[in-house]
Amino acid sequence: MGKYLVLWEVDWTKIPINRKERGMGWNALLVLVKKDIEQGIQKDWGGFVGETKGYGIIEASEVEIGKQLQKYVPFTKFEVKAIATVDQVQEVIDDLKK
Repeated sequence: MGKYLVLWEVDWTKIPINRKERGMGWNALLVLVKKDIEQGIQKDWGGFVGETKGYGIIEASEVEIGKQLQKYVPFTKFEVKAIATVDQVQEVIDDLKK
């Protein structure tokens, strides 16, 4: 199981113009996110202030991440980055010294 930084962005073409409808859509998104947090897959999540973008930290296998993110499609686009721990980076550095 790995740790991943997930950068997300809501697709502007899917955002309702009506303020109330937009609020209902964002609420539905947050219900899903909170459920992921409760299940322990999503470790951290946040939105960038004043934007329709944000980030998540997920600990799961690649397949589990794929399954989790599909429930947000087509309303949200993702960029996923694998995260190396300090010990993993140290292992790479140690190999350079050989």
